[in-house]
Amino acid sequence: MPQPRPGPDQAVYVISVAAELSGMHPQTLRIYERKGLVDPARTTGGNRRYSEADVAVLLRIAQLTAQGLNLAGVKRVLALEAEVTRLEDELDRARSDGSQAVAEVHRKYRRDLVPVKQSVTVYQGRRSR
Repeated sequence: MPQPRPGPDQAVYVISVAAELSGMHPQTLRIYERKGLVDPARTTGGNRRYSEADVAVLLRIAQLTAQGLNLAGVKRVLALEAEVTRLEDELDRARSDGSQAVAEVHRKYRRDLVPVKQSVTVYQGRRSR
């Protein structure tokens, strides 16, 4: 029976495997960690463990540096991309909350509505013309 694949945030790769997956040298990964571009998990013994998400960040760093950005620029781009993702998630939640609120109001209206044939009309006497 095959082992289940680790989740994208589960740190399972040692530095040599993460370096190979990202096409980088292990020393480059250490530099990126010192610069704050990537933050791998640590074992109790202090060894680095990289996740699929960490490898994806390393690939994004490689892409940005290949386009001519320095590490400070890469760090800023990664921070802005993370902020955009956070804001998109917040917007999705707000839209969902708004849709639920509108649906709840509509449900209340439906309960309050009475068909015309069943409605009661109060007689107020004869109308003058």
